Amino acid sequence: MLVVVSGPGGVGKGTLVERLLQLDPRLWLSRSWTTRPRRPGEPDDAYVFVDREHFLREVARDGFLEWAEFLGNLYGTPVPSPPPGCDTLLEIEVQGARQVHERDPTALLIFVVPPSPEEQRRRLEGRGDPEHLIAQRLAKAAEEAAAAGELGAAVVVNDDLDRAVEEMVSLLAAARAERGH
Repeated sequence: MLVVVSGPGGVGKGTLVERLLQLDPRLWLSRSWTTRPRRPGEPDDAYVFVDREHFLREVARDGFLEWAEFLGNLYGTPVPSPPPGCDTLLEIEVQGARQVHERDPTALLIFVVPPSPEEQRRRLEGRGDPEHLIAQRLAKAAEEAAAAGELGAAVVVNDDLDRAVEEMVSLLAAARAERGH
């Protein structure tokens, strides 16, 4: 099963995904590629960081499950090959979630939102995003929420980390039960 976690920048997707992976050994994280530069303090393995030419060569050979351009940078998920018995977890942008949904309408889509735009701004500032990118990400958030609604994604408010993780675990358990996993 494909499990897609998406949401605007600064909502805590990475932290939630990290906790899900710690709690559920049946989840396998597909590492996304990007052409954006690594942020200060960001782990080397947060993404596979590549230049635009390398990324586009991979697009040409149909090596991505989904890919999109977001705020001038390319992001993509390689075609997954999880270990046997594992579900694939994707942490991607909403454009990518739409592509995954088109390829696999049974994918579990989870859209994470902040408790408020002010909190989203605080989180973006805290991770070191420059002001112009913060403004772009905040402006894009409403558009992303509308797109997630059109896809029928489950919405999780990341106002309390433990509660949000519990909600995501419940969504995953329900999806597995529905599919007989």
